[in-house]
Amino acid sequence: MTSPAAEAPQGAGFRATVAALAAGQLVCWAALYYAFTSFVLPMQRAFGWSKPALMGAFTLGLAVWGGASYAVGAAIDRGRGRAVLTLGSALAGIGLLLWSFADSLALLYAAWALLGAAMAMTLYEPAFNVLTRRFPEHYRQGITTLTLVGGFASTLSFPAVAWLLDVLGWRGALQVAAAVLLLGVTPLHAWALRGTPTQLVRSAHEDGADDATLHEALRGSAFWLLVLTFTLYSFAAAALWAHIMPAFAARGMGEPAALAVVVWFGPAQVAGRFAYLLFGRWVGSRTLGLAVLAGLPLSLTIFALAQGTLALLLFALLFGLANGLVTIVRGSLVPEYFGRAHVGRISGAMNVVALLARAAAPLATAWLLLALPGYREVLLVLAGLGGIAVIAFALARPPR
Repeated sequence: MTSPAAEAPQGAGFRATVAALAAGQLVCWAALYYAFTSFVLPMQRAFGWSKPALMGAFTLGLAVWGGASYAVGAAIDRGRGRAVLTLGSALAGIGLLLWSFADSLALLYAAWALLGAAMAMTLYEPAFNVLTRRFPEHYRQGITTLTLVGGFASTLSFPAVAWLLDVLGWRGALQVAAAVLLLGVTPLHAWALRGTPTQLVRSAHEDGADDATLHEALRGSAFWLLVLTFTLYSFAAAALWAHIMPAFAARGMGEPAALAVVVWFGPAQVAGRFAYLLFGRWVGSRTLGLAVLAGLPLSLTIFALAQGTLALLLFALLFGLANGLVTIVRGSLVPEYFGRAHVGRISGAMNVVALLARAAAPLATAWLLLALPGYREVLLVLAGLGGIAVIAFALARPPR
């Protein structure tokens, strides 16, 4: 039995580990999540495939991401965080290479099945769980830093991919991204996560008393209320992301006017995370969670009902702040509510439903449009789902 003070990682220290993981998050989010939309039109021009057929590949990737989340979390709980993140970034590079050779929908879908598994192994939650286990006294600060840096992924992705497309074409652009992941991010993860994680060594009795197992978490109402909270939030937010430009068009706004509003999402998201990095130590996770989650239904209601430019800017700022901070809330709550011993399994099980809801949201919202008069009513329905998420979170008291 060793004391917490005596335990230190044999590999990189806290700051070096966070810096390496933050760089990996920036590249992985830019390449795996944000870049897809930039390749849709070039591939349509090359093959004549329909937009729904192309979007189906991304939907498959999101579904695989959700389905693989529990297995990834369980591997991290068994002390294999280094292997998960290192192999995940390598698999991402291989998937991008396979995509670059796609000449049929079957090959494109196979590539995105691999990329979905890579997303489950790299994007946010695995890095959060590894930090929580390696640095139990500082994981909140680490999570905040990762999300702060990751918030710039879209800022990096769109201009970088546009330049690569212009210079190398869509196949060459994918191959460059693959090389960055295979030759840059993969060895960086392997270097940063070498050595033995820092974690408190306790007896089985103490571990069972202090930290919930997945089975124990599943028997409590807090787990299921949090699942409901983040599933509804993920569904509403993903639906908005997928339909925001058509929603602006339905209001009679052209693309330049719409872009003048949505351009504020990124700065608001990063500003919220930076403010939390500076002042978050004085704000409890439940208090922050209630405020953040309330931002979604409020922003959607403003978007549905507002007419003026200032109201639309308020919508963008509120939604950006909420979307930026909800990741920090979700990453911090699991160890606070259930302990760190099984954080990978519990957060993985919690994420499965939320990620599958995110994957289904664009299509489900399209169906909802067939039943309702227009986007105004759809946005109010999504706001209602966000309101239920706030209520569920308020009822999710920490287990004893």
